[in-house]
Amino acid sequence: MTSQLRTTHGMLLGLAVGGLLLPGCVAQQSDLKKAEKDLQQQLSQTRARQSQEISTLREHELPQLRGELEKALNQARELQNKQEDFKHRSAQLEQQTKKLEQLASKLETDSSTRYLWMQKSFETQDAKVSARLDELSKAMETLKKEVVDVVQRTNEGLAKRVDVKLEGQQKELTEHQHKIEQISQRFTQFNQALTGFREALTGLNDRVGEHDQATKHLTSRIDADSKTTATHAEDVNRSVISITKALEAVGKKVTARLDEQDSRIDALAKTLEQVSNRAAPPHQAHKPTQHSAMGSNEPTPEGGEIARLSSGPEASGGVTTIVPPQESPKFEPAQASADPSDRVRYERVLGLFRDGDFEGARQGFIGFLEDYPNSNLASNARFWLGESHFSKKEFQRAIDAYDKVEIDYPGSEKIPAAILKKGYAYLALKDRKRASSAFRQVVTLYPKTVEAGKASDKLTQLKEVR
Repeated sequence: MTSQLRTTHGMLLGLAVGGLLLPGCVAQQSDLKKAEKDLQQQLSQTRARQSQEISTLREHELPQLRGELEKALNQARELQNKQEDFKHRSAQLEQQTKKLEQLASKLETDSSTRYLWMQKSFETQDAKVSARLDELSKAMETLKKEVVDVVQRTNEGLAKRVDVKLEGQQKELTEHQHKIEQISQRFTQFNQALTGFREALTGLNDRVGEHDQATKHLTSRIDADSKTTATHAEDVNRSVISITKALEAVGKKVTARLDEQDSRIDALAKTLEQVSNRAAPPHQAHKPTQHSAMGSNEPTPEGGEIARLSSGPEASGGVTTIVPPQESPKFEPAQASADPSDRVRYERVLGLFRDGDFEGARQGFIGFLEDYPNSNLASNARFWLGESHFSKKEFQRAIDAYDKVEIDYPGSEKIPAAILKKGYAYLALKDRKRASSAFRQVVTLYPKTVEAGKASDKLTQLKEVR
């Protein structure tokens, strides 16, 4: 408003000066004076208004501006504190990102070594199976040769016996013919002996019938021996076919295990990709501040997820036909031996299971595996976790726990028991095919264990049910 008043005042003064400069405008001078008076009055009024506005500004608006200024200063301080916190968090995130990268590289190396070991073990198994097949084929060939020799020998012996008896019968027939000729020649002379001759002839016919019956009996025995030989050969062929089918089932199991291992490796890779993808949005959201403060960082997953991925193998050795190499845990280094604390806790949770508190035992074993993933008792805890699910009739969860014992702890002595109980769980789910496969796996891979005997009994029961 002051600037507007000044401009109007300057314009009026210019007009007044221009009116004075004009010659012969005396009448306008009086108008100019009046205009000057009006201007002075307007200026006085505007000054009064300005003084009032200034006083109102001092009384009301200046305190409000000061309060807003203080609020802005407080907000600036809070922003500065938040920026410092963000710098600190960004540094922590950078450290966690480095750790995650190290863990990912370690996981990749461990998975590659594990895959190579599995491949080598399956190659050795294939070699053993092929060698066993060669031995069986050789044994079958020798058995066939022996059977053929026995059949030929028996046939030759029977043929010789039949020839001898036929020759004897032919000799007797020739003798009888000679006697008949002699009797016919003397027929006219020995009419009285005709009745005796007829009786002798009937006796001779009876003897010929007996010889015919003996010949028929010998031929029937020869046929029976040939039939038994044929049935024995069929039984041998059936046993060879059953062995071939069993070997094919073992091969299918091996390929299924390979496919399962590949799927687990793919699942771990996908989990790692999901973790990296989850870390991307916060990195993009805070990119300008991080660039100005400490540099770009990515968030890492929580510790629980890493703990679930880093379950180590058990150091105790089991009785197996395939001896796997000792592996390190997937992420963290394995502990040298079990703590007394983990032994005490394991015994306490196992006591809950023995007392019938299956839910408490399940939760206790889960907590034990989370707190002691690298303990020597981890494989036992995983097995008893499966037993807890089995006791609660959660058979599918029990099967998953038994599979983890076999996969995560390849040197554990609990593997035969875990595979056997997995077969029981499949039986409870009425899946006889997978149950039979699990029992055969115990008998094939762990033949000298107690579990192998139980698995063999179950296989015989399943065959009898069929």
